[in-house]
Amino acid sequence: MRTHTGRWATILGVGLFLSAPPSPLDAQGRAFQPNDWHKVTTVGSAAMSPDGSKVAFVVTTVVESDNRRHSEVWVVNTAGGDPVRYTAPGYESSSPRWSDDGSRLIFNSTRPGGRSPWALRMDQPGGEAAPYQAPQAGSRTADGKTVVWTEGGGGAGFGFGGPPAQPEPAPAERDTPDPYGKMAPTARPPFDAITKPVEPSRFDGMQFTQQRIKANGQGFVAGPRQDRVTRPAQLFIQTEGGEKRSLVNQAWSPRSAVVSPDGRWVAFVADAGLRADSIVTAEGEARARLPYDAVRDETPTNDSDIYVLATSGGEPRKLGEWMGSEGSLAWSPDGRMISYTNRASRTSQSELYIVPATGGEPVSLTAGWRYEPGGYDWLPSGIIAMNAEIGGRSGLFHIDPRTRQMKEVLGGRRRMSGFSWDRRGSRVAFVATSTARPTELFLANADGSGERQLTRFNDTLNSEVAWSDSEVFTYESVGGVEVEGWLMKPHGYEAAKKYPLVLYIHGGPHSAYGENWFDEFQNLAGAGMFVLYTNPRGSSGYGADFTYSTRGRWFAEDYEDLMKAVDIVSRRPDVDSTRMGVSGGSYGGVMTAWVTVKTDRFKAAQLDRMISNWWSWYGTSDAQGLTEFEFFGKPWDNPVMYDTLSPIRYLPRVKTPSLLVQSEEDHRTPMTDAEQWFLGLKQHGVPAEFVRYPRSTHDLSRTGEPWLLVDRLGRLRQWFSHWLTPPAGARVTSGSP
Repeated sequence: MRTHTGRWATILGVGLFLSAPPSPLDAQGRAFQPNDWHKVTTVGSAAMSPDGSKVAFVVTTVVESDNRRHSEVWVVNTAGGDPVRYTAPGYESSSPRWSDDGSRLIFNSTRPGGRSPWALRMDQPGGEAAPYQAPQAGSRTADGKTVVWTEGGGGAGFGFGGPPAQPEPAPAERDTPDPYGKMAPTARPPFDAITKPVEPSRFDGMQFTQQRIKANGQGFVAGPRQDRVTRPAQLFIQTEGGEKRSLVNQAWSPRSAVVSPDGRWVAFVADAGLRADSIVTAEGEARARLPYDAVRDETPTNDSDIYVLATSGGEPRKLGEWMGSEGSLAWSPDGRMISYTNRASRTSQSELYIVPATGGEPVSLTAGWRYEPGGYDWLPSGIIAMNAEIGGRSGLFHIDPRTRQMKEVLGGRRRMSGFSWDRRGSRVAFVATSTARPTELFLANADGSGERQLTRFNDTLNSEVAWSDSEVFTYESVGGVEVEGWLMKPHGYEAAKKYPLVLYIHGGPHSAYGENWFDEFQNLAGAGMFVLYTNPRGSSGYGADFTYSTRGRWFAEDYEDLMKAVDIVSRRPDVDSTRMGVSGGSYGGVMTAWVTVKTDRFKAAQLDRMISNWWSWYGTSDAQGLTEFEFFGKPWDNPVMYDTLSPIRYLPRVKTPSLLVQSEEDHRTPMTDAEQWFLGLKQHGVPAEFVRYPRSTHDLSRTGEPWLLVDRLGRLRQWFSHWLTPPAGARVTSGSP
């Protein structure tokens, strides 16, 4: 089912380009410069008040002089008017939400007097924020007077709890000084260590006994000081004015618990056989140590099921037995149906279902739909409002559970997020962005009518910079598969001229480019280059079959999808096919390396967070599960695939000048692979530069320190400008190794 707005076509394998409506700024305004990034305001975390009169949201700006971001909570009236800052500018504030009666605006903040949460009175004028004793979080009844929630679950593993829990020390142990207590956490000997420091005060190294020793963004992870104890989650209920009461206290953990509107029932997800968490964990760990087996590992299993329990007590009742795992449970407003999402296996399509609360056959509301459900809400009318990624854009849909009819109510060439409804389900607030516009806050009626933009934080910057827009197109790639792509025009574009082009390759591989403002694209377009970006096979947003079609086939059809797009675009009269570059990060980084192994058509490459050797990556990354799944096992289970898909094996073929960008604290794609690639390039006489950023992780390009992030934008721009847009009369040479 194709629900893109506008007309799409592919003629004889050549994509037909469709431009966005012309922007009034296309013909004026200066080009984007890297330092303009500091001026962009980001809007997020929309929260509609229960009565629909106000929307609270987070505004994030960059304090360039301090090399940091700053977040505040603002509020805007839905009836109109300018937004107002509600939190003190001297503190960081985030995560706005409203009390059930709308009398208080609650938010997180770190400030004198304690950590979050804090609250502002909204039912009386003025007043300072004060620490707030929030009501018990959880699922509430329609009248808000009864709440159910879970506690505990540490150490259960496999989605049934958090990280391994530590047992409470015995009374005698609390009074015994810890001989290693003054050591750094990673230096202390784990509970199962055989060796101990001879003199604790003199050892400043690290010691590990567990497999997980580091994590991206967290760094090296201290080993446990005591053996793991599995603590199953407990399910509790409390009614206003009453005492907290336990509903489930078993060896297995309930999760995703939701109470019925009338408070008589609780639905939750638990292990399909209600096995003890310790058994589930032990079985999962044992399977993880086994070599890949196609029959065992590819056969769908019934991992969990949905149960209903009377809040008055009794035994839980299973609603049915379905393959895979269920999640995102919700009750219909009348309490007769329970909705949920299910994915029968890791590579199966996620679907949205409803099932009678009394039991029966579930009905898929998205059966036969190419796309997969995102978040959803039941509206008081009994309609389900569901958002979803539709290729590179997003949409908001209404589904009538009685007829299974689906209607898109909000869409267009943009990406929307953070949908927040008023209590009546009559209006929705959301954040939206498009290729040529950064994020702003919007409001619409439930049926999509009456849409209005509520904020204009980026208007001044929008009036100064002529953001480049993109043309969206689809094309038929190998095997007759349709692929979506975009071509962004250079600043100051003139149809009679030829311009260089840079192909961008996204990470993941199961992520996607799309209809949103992106600094890196604007950066190169501002330097006078076309930017080509696509969602080849393996991308998300096109259904599970498309997303997982590259499993075990990396650098095959996905590579062909990319090159097909380049073939199509390079035939345009305004593209100079002799001046093309290629860039990508993470999966895009290793694919960029693969591209330079396979072809010399690109005159420059930029590799970000790259992987060159799957063996060394597996031994140094924090994400071994990626290739264990994608490559059907560990390196020693499937050495041929790990070998043949390692670009380092073919490095002597590379001739493309390459810029490598890496973060010192990136534990997702660690430094060692970039070091190997750089050394190999230099030894083979390929022009190469290697930039290493301190205090940075795998997320440098998204959440890194502002000065470093902007420096990176500048270097990408300089690199491609040097190789693709040399000054008039200059001659680009290969340089020295």
